[in-house]
Amino acid sequence: MQKMPDMYERLDILRRYRNVAIVGVSTDPYRPSHFVAIYLQAEGYNIIPINPTYAGQTLLGKHVYATLIEAKEAGEVIEVVDVFRKPEDVLPIAEEAVKIGAKVLWLQLGITSEEARMKAQEAGLIFVQNKCMKIYRTRLNEIAALCVA
Repeated sequence: MQKMPDMYERLDILRRYRNVAIVGVSTDPYRPSHFVAIYLQAEGYNIIPINPTYAGQTLLGKHVYATLIEAKEAGEVIEVVDVFRKPEDVLPIAEEAVKIGAKVLWLQLGITSEEARMKAQEAGLIFVQNKCMKIYRTRLNEIAALCVA
């Protein structure tokens, strides 16, 4: 079984992949998922909001989809699936990520799932859990600033 990417490999993921589906994104600006979506979008990432509660609405100028499959069928390119859901809800999301051909399944800070890890890694996806994309993107900016200084 693959190991989880180390810090440098996670930074490389953020450099390489720019199309991020945010599963469980909230319209509440005080929720972490909303703030991460704003931050990633401001950093130049193409965000694809996924939340069945808000499907058909617009969030941060983007159409909200009910599922990853719906987004893919609508023509969205999804490389990274960033998950803001309870651990018990993650396995079906991992299965969808495999079906749509995502490259990375990333579970946000506080979220872990051994079943999702096995499903994703068996299908060849890079798997990250219990890590925040925003935190690692911020580190990437800090490293870049040090290299310029």
